[in-house]
This record gives sequence, structure tokens and C-alpha cells, in this order.
Amino acid sequence: MIEFFWPWIQDHLLAVVAIIITVVLVYHYLIERDTGVKLSKRYRSSIFEAQSKIFLNATQYLISGNKDLAIKEFLNAVDINRETMETYFALGGLFRSNGEIEKAISIHRSLIARENISESTRLRALKELAVDFDKGGFIDKALETYKDVLKINRDQYEVISALCRIYEDIEDWDEAYNYRIMLSKVGHENQAETISHILVQKARILFNKGDFVNCDEDLEDAFRFAPSVSAKILRLKLFLIKGDMERARFHLLEILREHPMYASFLFVSLAERFNEWSETDRRNYSARLDILRDYFLVLDDKELPDSPSMVLSKVRLMKSGGDIENAYQILKGWIKEHSNHSDVLKIEYIKLLIQLGMNDDAMKEVMGFLENIHESLSRHFCSQCGYESDNIFWRCPQCHEWETIQFRWKV
Repeated sequence: MIEFFWPWIQDHLLAVVAIIITVVLVYHYLIERDTGVKLSKRYRSSIFEAQSKIFLNATQYLISGNKDLAIKEFLNAVDINRETMETYFALGGLFRSNGEIEKAISIHRSLIARENISESTRLRALKELAVDFDKGGFIDKALETYKDVLKINRDQYEVISALCRIYEDIEDWDEAYNYRIMLSKVGHENQAETISHILVQKARILFNKGDFVNCDEDLEDAFRFAPSVSAKILRLKLFLIKGDMERARFHLLEILREHPMYASFLFVSLAERFNEWSETDRRNYSARLDILRDYFLVLDDKELPDSPSMVLSKVRLMKSGGDIENAYQILKGWIKEHSNHSDVLKIEYIKLLIQLGMNDDAMKEVMGFLENIHESLSRHFCSQCGYESDNIFWRCPQCHEWETIQFRWKV
């Protein structure tokens, strides 16, 4: 039944919210009526009738998507009865969703300043104020207000989640780690994978500065939470900087066996430049990376999957090293054995044909390719929300999920 109605609910979300607000407002009016508002029965009835009409009008405006008129109706409701808290919350939420952040802030601040409201209502107003600051881009005020909420009640999953998101956005990994730990205690979702990524980000900063000892310590902590892919790649970099080539080869093989799809940018990540390193560290790391590349190019392991990403990595490494002929032979053999191959492999094959002077063959491949070309806008995209970027990202900038990156290459 839920699956049947869910698409309709998604299409009419604003209407559903409006109906819920109306029901809550009516409920609160009835509560107020029965608990001592000292007005005559006839006067209370007239207020109720007027408010009901206003709420009905506001609901209709919300359903039609006219937020401005809905706001006007709620303002009329406030003029009639200033004691109904739900009217203020509904109005503040509408101002915020309409982009009128300053007005939303003003409403929620006025609620917090009231003396005759319950602590639960004050806490709710404080949370709404924090969301106002958050949505308005007032990051410092949002952080401060979210923390004020936690001082009153620490069991606030949404508030802690918001703090995690903000600290991860501004890359304050120490605070991000602390609040993820807190989130793991109040929520039901396992935070181990995300905490591992956060610790890897802390370790990466130390690695880039050349502080390999402390980097290693943070990385070990990351593995204690979860063996994320980002942690494995950073560990491989540490093996290279330490000159432990035996463990570097073993670790590379392990990554390729478990995560073959990451092969296409693994060596791109390994080749990142670290400007804060000493000249000796840069020179040694580069030489050891060349050794690891050579090992990968001759790697013949039956447990390695025969994936396009693996082939693409080998071809591009060979091309960068000037070994065009072997790159051509490998790619030609792979395309011959796999009829259903990606556009990017076909493009690499065409480039190799041109570089080898095989122009007739290249033209034939180009004509066939143009008939079936599919344009790719970016190299990477998020499997959760579809966000696209040429940059490698472990945390999606749009949906904030970790390790959702998928790969493709520009056509």
C-alpha cells in the first residue's frame, strides 16, 4: 500500500505538509480551548471559525505552490491569535523555504525570547533558528546555535547530523570526528565507514606535510573503524615513502583484487604532488612509484578481474612511458575478445592507431564510433545523487555521502 502511494506523496509533498500543519494547528486550538483560555464560548468559536478559514486558504495556496499568499494568510492567523505557537513555526518554516531567512530568524528569535512558553517549545524554536542560520549560510552562528541545542538535550540526532555535515564541509576533521562518534551513540546507523574516511582525511593532511609518523597513527585508527578504499590507498603511499616495496606490491595487488574499478585512477592518486615535502622525499617517492608502475604493467595474476579499468590503466601507463606499440597490442587484443566495450576504450584505441600512423584503420574506427557515440560530461559521478565532477571526491559535495564515486572518462 505504501509503495503504491509513495510516488503520489512525492509529487504532492507541499500539499501533504500543508494538511499536516492545518491538522496540528486545529489540534492545538482545541487543546487551548479545553485548558483555560479565558474567553467566552461564543468568542472562542468565532476565533476558531476565522482561523479555520485562514488555515484552509493557506493550505490551498500551499497546494497551488503560492508561498507568498500562504505566508500572508498565516500572518492573518497570528493577528487573530498570538498564542498559537504552531502558527509561528509554520510561518517561520515558510519564510525559510521562500528564501526570506532574516524574517524566519526574527520569528524564531521572538519565540525564544517569550517567557510564557514551555521548555520543549523553546528548544524547538532554538533548533529552527539553527536551521535558519544554516540555510542562510551563517555557518558560525549555525554551529553555535546547534551546540546550544545540545547543551539542553544531547539526544538530538538531526542536530548532530547537521554539525557533522558542516564540519565535514569546512574540513575541520577533528570536530567532524568528534561529532560522528557522538552520532554513532545516539543513532542506529553504523558510522564506522564514515569515521574511517574522516580519519583518512586527517592523515592525508599530515602526509602532505611530511609528518609520516603521525599520519601512520591516524591511518591505523582509520583501519580500526573500517578498511575504506581511501585508507588503503593512503597506506600504499606510506609504504612507498618508507621504501617498503615488498609490502607496497602486496598491498597494490590486494587493492586491485578487491576494488578493480579503482584501478583507472589509482596511479593518478599515487602520482599527486606534495609541495611541502623535502626534495629527497619527492625524489625517492617518484623512483619507487616508477618501480610499482613497472610491477603493475607486467602483473599476471589469475585472481585479478579482467576489467576495462585495469586495461585502461595499463594502456595509459604504457603511453605515458612511450611504449605505444605494447599499449596498442594489449588494447587491440582486449577489444577483440570483448565485443561490448566502453567508448573510452575505443577512443584510446583510435588515439593509438593515429600515433602509430595507421590512419586508414583509425578512420574506419572513427566512423564506426561516431555512429554509436554517447557523450559523457565528466570523469566521475556520484552513484547516490548523480553529482558530476572531473575531480576525485571521497565525499560527495552534493549529497554528502562517502565513497559513492563512480568512474567514466571524458569523450
